[in-house]
Amino acid sequence: SCQLWRALSKAWRVLSPLMEGEHGFRVICHEGPLESLLADLTAHRLDLVLSSSAVPADSGIKAFNHLLGESELAFFAVPELAQKLRRGFPQSLDHAPMLMPTERSAARRVLEAWFEKLGITPAIVAEFDDSALIKTFGQQGVGVFIAPAAIEEAIVDQLGVMEIGRVPELRGRYFAISTERRIKHPAVAMITAAARNDLFSAAPSPRRP
Repeated sequence: SCQLWRALSKAWRVLSPLMEGEHGFRVICHEGPLESLLADLTAHRLDLVLSSSAVPADSGIKAFNHLLGESELAFFAVPELAQKLRRGFPQSLDHAPMLMPTERSAARRVLEAWFEKLGITPAIVAEFDDSALIKTFGQQGVGVFIAPAAIEEAIVDQLGVMEIGRVPELRGRYFAISTERRIKHPAVAMITAAARNDLFSAAPSPRRP
């Protein structure tokens, strides 16, 4: 079996090649804190970790980062709120209700530095470790959330939200982490190829109603 952490939205496009053909792999997905998943990876309880953070160079963990791709980040909200915030973006985010990753997230530090640079102080209404939970709260109109522009189409279609705007200087990077310096595991090779060739091959242009 191939056990994976599903850290990317629209992961079906990445994982589906494993289940095609006569001899498809049985896929088992786990989600959790990166530190816990890396411990399972090094203990060979997982074959691969998909993450928006690389393994730190000073972590002491014998694992290797394989860059899948990167995407500029975009801000999303329910249509009523998005329409209001599109005018004057990104300054319109000042005091806007914001759903944020927790402080232990690399994305949180990047966002805070960008907000500070522009003099923007959002009204943080909730913080999450789980990116899927952020989207669920955003779908309910609780606040604005960020997500990779590469999956903008899926987010808009599935959640019924609208893109407020995207920021080219804010970019997310996504990694496959394995214990192999050069990927040899056939399932891992299929996943990394699918992500690079499909999910991150080209980010869609923003859609406007």
